[in-house]
Amino acid sequence: MRDRAACSVLEDEEREALASVGRTRTLSRGETLFAAGDESSACATLISGALKISATDAAGDERILALVHPSGFVGEMFSPFAHYDVVSLTDSTLCVFAGAEMERAISRYPALATALLRRSQEDLHAARDLLALSGKRDAASKLAALILGFAHGASDSSCHPSPIFDLPLTRGEMAGMLGITIETVSRRLSAFERDRLIRRDGARGIVLKDPARLAALAQL
Repeated sequence: MRDRAACSVLEDEEREALASVGRTRTLSRGETLFAAGDESSACATLISGALKISATDAAGDERILALVHPSGFVGEMFSPFAHYDVVSLTDSTLCVFAGAEMERAISRYPALATALLRRSQEDLHAARDLLALSGKRDAASKLAALILGFAHGASDSSCHPSPIFDLPLTRGEMAGMLGITIETVSRRLSAFERDRLIRRDGARGIVLKDPARLAALAQL
């Protein structure tokens, strides 16, 4: 996380100064970090765990808009109120900053402003890719792409997916995101395991057995 977060562009003494105005916060699974409609007065870098950014429609249905992995940055610094819910998907640890402190840091360290802009662009592309999954016609292709996205999010490398990781979403959440049923998610996961694309390890653990074939399926 130290090498991938936006603050990695700072010199050691600059990073220490920034850390001194932040505070560490831990969240349990399901705990809300920011809620839509609340005053937007803070931002945070995810140290460990996973978060979801979501919105609720008029019918009360949740729509997951983005997933946040370690080193990810969350917070609507330039808006008076939060537009989306940010909820922990697992036990998570974050470094939280008051919005005013982060604004001062951006003014003081131009490299940090550039890094945050770059991070925002990367997050925007990732969110668009996530939303585009529902446009795929084949359920297997949708789920394969989602699993690979989880693997890349859990990886320490920007080039290779993590071979072992935990699913940050429940089957119901994956079904809702992809526009398919929970039963279809379960059948597809079983088929992936039967075809030796993945191996399941416990309730949420996934081991990638053949990422190249999984990636080819995701492109369909």
